[in-house]
Amino acid sequence: MTARTGPARPSSRKDPVRSRSTSLALLGALALGLAACTGAPADLPAETATDTPSTGDGHGAIAGAEEVAEPPLGLTAIDPAGTVTHLDLLDETVTGIGAIDAPRAMTTDGRYLFADVGDGIEIVDSGVWTWDHVDHFHYYRASPALLGTVDGDGSATVATTNSSTSGGTGISFTDSGDAVLLSTEALSKGEIREQFRLEREPHAGLVVPVGSFALVTEAVDGVGARVAGYTADGEPTGLDETCAAPSGTITTRVGAVIGCADGALLAHVDDGELVVERIPYPADAPTGAVTSFDNREGRPTVAGLASPTDIRLLDTRARTWTLLTAPAPLVHVTAVDDEDGHLLGLAEDGRMLVLSAADGSLLAETAPLVAASLASGEAPVLVADQHRAYLSAPVERQLYEIDYADAARIARTFETATEPAFVAETGR
Repeated sequence: MTARTGPARPSSRKDPVRSRSTSLALLGALALGLAACTGAPADLPAETATDTPSTGDGHGAIAGAEEVAEPPLGLTAIDPAGTVTHLDLLDETVTGIGAIDAPRAMTTDGRYLFADVGDGIEIVDSGVWTWDHVDHFHYYRASPALLGTVDGDGSATVATTNSSTSGGTGISFTDSGDAVLLSTEALSKGEIREQFRLEREPHAGLVVPVGSFALVTEAVDGVGARVAGYTADGEPTGLDETCAAPSGTITTRVGAVIGCADGALLAHVDDGELVVERIPYPADAPTGAVTSFDNREGRPTVAGLASPTDIRLLDTRARTWTLLTAPAPLVHVTAVDDEDGHLLGLAEDGRMLVLSAADGSLLAETAPLVAASLASGEAPVLVADQHRAYLSAPVERQLYEIDYADAARIARTFETATEPAFVAETGR
């Protein structure tokens, strides 16, 4: 990859970065200046420390891993043929990790890549991660590895938490209906261990980890209709909640969100018990529901689209929805949830829009950057962190770094040697 550089990004960072899927063998790099967090994240209220689920005495350490002074951020990528590479964003070196089957989709938690290969999920450990200790962070580096496959029939939906060394990772297989909960702690030690595998009526469902529990969707006539609570070893808790057409899940510092036709469920653990709260859409909400949520990792506010111009923000701390109208049709939206209330949207014509989370007004925009990708049916990925946005352009074979707080200025452009299909920002 060839980089055309602009001004360097800010060198201080008070919280880890969140990223999403994008792709491929990137042969050049971004340089991200980061600093260890010595107190509560600067953009989080002090009371947020009570929300995060990260606990324990190990501080995220794993045998054989090296603790480092700053987040070891990288781009771990899988190309369309399944070749896996890792680009270190600090020293710009590229490392080959190996090869898996050609993926159809990919999900990440910031350390692992869960690649849907059609008959199972292949798991890649990037070997870099950040551990959230509420008022500060610990950063680790170990050898990357291909961990193996979780077998299953049909497409799969993966749900993760914000921890890559504890808790669980949920997988729901559409064709067989199998609901699987993996031990994330075992993954951190290089092992794939199923904590449970439940048989269900086949449907496009979810298995959502919540602390030492999981919520599992159940179907009626092939359509998700309810969520049920289970312990980590697969025993029912007795919790049973109606959730018509469950779709979309994300974990914040407050809890795990599941989208339903009439709003969302918010799940968390209270005094050792699994608790679910219902957050219905406002009475004046237009017809439609959010089926995918996105935000900057861990932040309490998440965003989604109910239609191309119907933006819905869910504040999981306040348990409230905000309804906004986009200034142009969008294909994706994500909440930065910073002091300035930035909201980022990818428009149908390939522009990235910077919007106000208060009223949806347009604050800044780029030129069309991914028009060819959108026209060809590719799926550019828009990722927000505290200082920058990253936008992949598969057909254009570009990766953009955008300073959304500076009039959507394109800080750097990276040309890729091949189509960037799936990539995760790891080490966060």
